[in-house]
Amino acid sequence: MLGSDRGFVTAESAVVLPVLVMFAMALVWGLLVVAAQIQCVDAARTGARAAARQEPEAAVVKVAGDVAPRGAKVTVAREGAVVRVVVVARPPVLRGLPFEVREEAVAAAEETVGVES
Repeated sequence: MLGSDRGFVTAESAVVLPVLVMFAMALVWGLLVVAAQIQCVDAARTGARAAARQEPEAAVVKVAGDVAPRGAKVTVAREGAVVRVVVVARPPVLRGLPFEVREEAVAAAEETVGVES
């Protein structure tokens, strides 16, 4: 009877360990996505503040790009009295997947604040 359970723990481990590794990898990927999203939020806000101060577009893109994740695309647009900065990036580990994080920020141009239309 004693020998009938031999190898049972090994079989369980062979099934459970890959599942645990995949779960841990999914958690790490999730954290990287959240970190990239937070960086995009910060970059878009920083860029919107710079654009609202009437800084040149190249300077706005540089300031936002410094805060954004590596390889992020920053676009700046002005729509009347409002400036809009959009930051799009791929999370670091998921570059091969068609997955992006995107954030945008909008600010009123300083020259138009307090001006009644």
